[in-house]
Amino acid sequence: MLGRDEDLHVRTMSGRGSLGSTSHRSLPGASKSFRDVFAPPAADEVFGSSKRREDDDVELRWAAIERLPTFDRLRKGMLPQEATVNGKGRLEEVDLTNLAPKEKKHLMEMIFKFVEEDNEKFLRRLRERTDRVGIEVPKIEVRYENISVEGDVRSASRALPTLFNVTLNTLESILGMCHLLPSKKRKIQILKNISGIVKPSRMTLLLGPPSSGKTTLLQVLAGKLDDTLQMSGKITYCGHEFREFVPQKTCAYISQHDLHFGEMTVRETLDFSGRCLGVGTRYQLLTELSRREREAGIKPDPEIDAFMKSIAISGQETSLVTDYVLKILGLDICADILVGDVMRRGVSGGQRKRLTTGEMLVGPATALFMDEISTGLDSSTTFQICKFMRQLVHISDVTMIISLLQPAPETFELFDDIILLSEGHIVYQGPRDNVLEFFEYMGFQCPERKGVADFLQEVTSKKDQEQYWNRREQPYSYVSVNDFSTGFKSFHTGQQLASEIRTPYDKSKTHPAALVTQKYGISNWELFKACFDREWLLMKRNSFIYVFKTVQITIMSLIAMTVYLRTEMHVGTVQDGQKFYGALFFSLINVMFNGMAELAFTVMRLPVFYKQRDFLFYPAWAFALPAWLLKIPLSLIESGIWIVLTYYTIGFAPAASRFFRQLLAYFCVNQMALSLFRFLGAVGRTEVISNSVGTFTLLIVFTLGGFIIAKDDIPPWMTWAYYISPMMYGQTAIVMNEFLDERWGAPNTDTRIDAKTVGEVLLKSRGFFTEPYWFWICIVALLGFSLLFNLFYIIALMYLNPLGDSKATVVEEGKDKHKGNSRGPDSIVELSNRSSNGPKRGMVLPFQPLSLAFQNVNYYVDMPAEMKAQGVEGDRLQLLRDVGGAFRPGILTALVGVSGAGKTTLMDVLAGRKTGGYVEGSISISGYPKNQSTFARVSGYCEQNDIHSPHVTVYESLIYSAWLRLSADIDAKTREMFVEEVMELVELKPLRNSIVGLPGVDGLSTEQRKRLTIAVELVANPSIIFMDEPTSGLDARAAAIVMRTVRNTVDTGRTVVCTIHQPSIDIFESFDELLLMKRGGQVIYAGSLGHHSQKLVEYFEAVEGVPKIKDGYNPATWMLDVTTPSMESQMSLDFAQLFANSSLYRRNQELIKQLSTPPPGSNDLYFPTKYSQPFWTQTKACFWKQYWSNWRYPQYNAIRFLMTIVIGVMFGLIFWQTGTKIEKEQDLNNFFGAMYAAILFLGATNAATVQPAIAIERTVFYREKAAGMYSAIPYAISQVAVEIMYNTIQTAVYTLILYSMIGYDWTVAKFLWFYYYMLTSFIYFTLYGMMLVALTPNYQIAGICMSFFLSLWNLFSGFLIPRPQIPIWWRWYYWATPVAWTLYGIITSQVGDQDSIVQIAGVGNMSLKTLMKDGFGFEHDFLPVVAAVHIGWILLFVFVFAYGIKFLNFQRR
Repeated sequence: MLGRDEDLHVRTMSGRGSLGSTSHRSLPGASKSFRDVFAPPAADEVFGSSKRREDDDVELRWAAIERLPTFDRLRKGMLPQEATVNGKGRLEEVDLTNLAPKEKKHLMEMIFKFVEEDNEKFLRRLRERTDRVGIEVPKIEVRYENISVEGDVRSASRALPTLFNVTLNTLESILGMCHLLPSKKRKIQILKNISGIVKPSRMTLLLGPPSSGKTTLLQVLAGKLDDTLQMSGKITYCGHEFREFVPQKTCAYISQHDLHFGEMTVRETLDFSGRCLGVGTRYQLLTELSRREREAGIKPDPEIDAFMKSIAISGQETSLVTDYVLKILGLDICADILVGDVMRRGVSGGQRKRLTTGEMLVGPATALFMDEISTGLDSSTTFQICKFMRQLVHISDVTMIISLLQPAPETFELFDDIILLSEGHIVYQGPRDNVLEFFEYMGFQCPERKGVADFLQEVTSKKDQEQYWNRREQPYSYVSVNDFSTGFKSFHTGQQLASEIRTPYDKSKTHPAALVTQKYGISNWELFKACFDREWLLMKRNSFIYVFKTVQITIMSLIAMTVYLRTEMHVGTVQDGQKFYGALFFSLINVMFNGMAELAFTVMRLPVFYKQRDFLFYPAWAFALPAWLLKIPLSLIESGIWIVLTYYTIGFAPAASRFFRQLLAYFCVNQMALSLFRFLGAVGRTEVISNSVGTFTLLIVFTLGGFIIAKDDIPPWMTWAYYISPMMYGQTAIVMNEFLDERWGAPNTDTRIDAKTVGEVLLKSRGFFTEPYWFWICIVALLGFSLLFNLFYIIALMYLNPLGDSKATVVEEGKDKHKGNSRGPDSIVELSNRSSNGPKRGMVLPFQPLSLAFQNVNYYVDMPAEMKAQGVEGDRLQLLRDVGGAFRPGILTALVGVSGAGKTTLMDVLAGRKTGGYVEGSISISGYPKNQSTFARVSGYCEQNDIHSPHVTVYESLIYSAWLRLSADIDAKTREMFVEEVMELVELKPLRNSIVGLPGVDGLSTEQRKRLTIAVELVANPSIIFMDEPTSGLDARAAAIVMRTVRNTVDTGRTVVCTIHQPSIDIFESFDELLLMKRGGQVIYAGSLGHHSQKLVEYFEAVEGVPKIKDGYNPATWMLDVTTPSMESQMSLDFAQLFANSSLYRRNQELIKQLSTPPPGSNDLYFPTKYSQPFWTQTKACFWKQYWSNWRYPQYNAIRFLMTIVIGVMFGLIFWQTGTKIEKEQDLNNFFGAMYAAILFLGATNAATVQPAIAIERTVFYREKAAGMYSAIPYAISQVAVEIMYNTIQTAVYTLILYSMIGYDWTVAKFLWFYYYMLTSFIYFTLYGMMLVALTPNYQIAGICMSFFLSLWNLFSGFLIPRPQIPIWWRWYYWATPVAWTLYGIITSQVGDQDSIVQIAGVGNMSLKTLMKDGFGFEHDFLPVVAAVHIGWILLFVFVFAYGIKFLNFQRR
């Protein structure tokens, strides 16, 4: 935004007034006052002539720049170089298009010495420059009239996503689309006929309780409404409707969800954003400005001139706008740190939130809609950001709405207008000054020492309204939201608003540059370059995976080369050819499978892509092309490695031309595979779906590739599928290349086959083409496919939207209301009894009060590589310095500090949750040294990111936590009563049956999730509770509820510590003690707050130079404001040092000493067992949760069953009735191929789809294990048991389909054998997938390992190369391959006992039993052993899974 501002808005010189406009602006640093100008010359200026010469010199240079043609003039500026002796730098001419980072830094430092004070001056200097020559700035007025938004919801019981409900809902919507069934959904109104005006240069605050429709309103105004919602009404910008301009470019919507690439640094993210969003009309503005200045003979301020010129040039890789935004958002300290994600350590939550804001600020939009930008920020940072936004709005005439959850009073004061939303109605819209007057007009008054914002959010709520009733003479009765909005229409502000809306906007006043009509900010070529650079950067940051893939394909080629070593590969007969077939097919599979990693990559990048696509950063093709082009060299490298290592060692046709033709074929196959998987990723959009779709597509492509089943054996009505399988073309190209060589030219002796040479016999027996020109047809077809898939990929990116977005939150609200209405009277009863009995203590389970003291705690991490690269010395980075303190029972302690002060770090260290780094210092619990295993039993930790199993309900989460964490002597009834009690306390009753869901995707809102996190810890009845930011992301009312919960907990005599970011006065003063930290992890205050924070205020006001606190100002904000690093440097003191020398510090030391010695007669904590519940109960509880989780995870289970049926039917059709007719050797091959594909593919699907599901649960497992809820073994057992349950049903479905369609013998023994082998193979595949997740840090790496081992299993399964033909040095691995055992079992049990005669090409006839024994090494008597080995595999995988879960922890903290 800054953008257009500067553009259009460059508001400039600050206090330099008219003095600045004369041509004596000489030196930038010199904002001279009149006194300076008229003072007598100092001694060193007696030689002033040299100074005058310098001035003339500068004048001449300016004149030279002025004479340049416009294009060059706007790229050159004058900047003072490093300061000389008298502190003034000489002005030098610079090329602004390529400023070195050092020069940029220098320029930014000249403009912003103290960003808090200089930002306003800077913006004024920009504005004055445009005003001086009379350039008008574009302004946007946004109007919305009679806006209503509604969505569809299902009734409560049907809204739970169980397997059954999803199936029903899908059937219903299909029938509904065909108009065979009326829709059963209810309509729910989100916004109800609202109207209003948002004016430029007035900053508007949007307030309202959760689910009042704030986000929906902002999205409607920004033209970004979800497609699933219907809107009526009219929105205009300066009188123009959306179809007349591009709303996404004219305004910017800043979402609540922080979606960024974890591999990029903060600066890179902002640079990319600024580069794509372009510079708007800044360049045109500057051209006009510099023309008018030249005519008027005005010489601009060099700094401002340089800044404006540098930000007006589009397509730069880095821009000064980035530096400016980093500065005002306070991100300059973490500019070069990776953003980070689930698996990568990165910036803090608050910094990530500010990055989301900055991403839109670097663009040129002049209307900004910001949704909850303060989540995770401390109140002083929020205040600073809002202050800068206000300066931007007032000076640059920007239009801005910001929705905040808990604005502190001083932040609230910054706003000009307020929009108050509740239940979809506008309760008030107008100037901030009149809002209290309106509520007094309605009969409500805001009490003293109460934040106005908090009052506004509570006064419309049924539960909190009564306390504010002001008309003592009238009895109170509930004033509904409807009454308020009707009342507003009769209030003077409301009447004025209505009359303004009635007068239409005069379109002729619209500034031509106000509305953007171009879709993208920069030219197509620039967009492509920007995306290309970013893709290259992401590839470099993910280089580990690419190196891993290359190493993997190298290892596979070494294995292939030793299995098919040329000494064992004889040439010339038909039998020899079979082995070459196997080798070629295996190579093809590997080159194809190596593209599978592309699937996970694509899915990972989609969320960010969708966000940026919707904001029109770039078109879909600009995102897709670089991904394709940059993978071409990789394809070449991978195919090259494979061919170089295997071609001559396996002994393929020796001619060089054949070598290069095979390389070309592999390269084309790899390209085709990459583009296919990329396309499937974009269609699937979630890991689970795209994995299943991916495996299924592979299956069809493979089965119809011409090797598993010969072309002539495919049913005639399926041949079209054969021709559209890309694999077939790859397969044909490589087998023709081999078998049409001279060495296969021996004449054919078998009269039954019409072919001249052995090579042609081999090709014809499997139905391949024999004309040489088919090779080139195949190559062209493969390239065609890769073009086609890339095209489809781009189309999928353009038109598909992310799955499952904003519907869930709506459902929630619908459900709550639904329940609320049904028990109207009860809720009032509940209210009255709550108010009459005072705070209910409730049933308190017995616990032991404990204190916690710690002394000289230091914490270090290894120095991050990025910081080393910038020349920071040392191997370790210290995050906590000599922190000491004490937390006591019944005392609520606040842990406060700006973002990055180390609050969460200190909590993690004290709670024993750190997994890396180095901790020093002593921590004692009630005088005894802390022991983590017993400590976990008596402590609770509410984490900042609320991690819960996504597919269970709220009530189930709590019951589960209580079940495993309360001691074993508490019976089920007491436990349930206690859970109900806690739900009442945290106000979760209305949500008891809501699904928890994944944060930011579906399920509970942030605030509900927060309360659930607290409840989950409270039901464990802990003595010490750590809470990391229990109120971030909540509105004032929710925060008050949460704090009431916390306070009630403390009053029972527990020890509670909270880190807190943005406390309102009420919240802050509900704490008893405070531990205040400053950046760098040092303590600067530890002690009690006192009544109305009296003691805290006295301590800081006693420091010389600290400004006194204003009346009614929030002490928390004040204390953060006066201790900022810039205040420290202004007063030149160190608050940490000051505290260490204070009497307060000495008192603290005494307290710590006293609490570090055990009281006489006390004992250390002791528990007879490690966990509170016995092994069997742990298993039962884990199984219960896993069972419900799976039942309500349709994405995983519905897809699994759907795939089973589809794959079953698919195979049934392809191998229709092949089970009975075995007359030729090819029939046995087809039968073998059918079983091989049937097992390997569905098995692999199971292994792949189980991984993301297990990975999500694993993050929850880390939290629960750290809390000491259960041992890893019961958890592993229950996970396995639930999967086995589903596998049993899945196998039954699959077996029935396959068995009947392929046409086996219907005898009981054979059917049961078939079922048994199928079942055990599915189980071991699923367990194998689970095992790999347990052994690897994330499921992307698990997926790569899985495909590696699957290709080995594939090679040694006995199908590609039968056991008797495997070289002796690899034969052991055949026995170590589970799939080989399964194939042995199934094939032998079905046909191993038959004595029918089979004809074999080039050999003659043989009995089936002999062929099985000699050709494949299968014996019927060996079956019982095979059956037993299957059980062995299952147990082995279960054991490794449990071991991995128990001993490996990949969480980085």
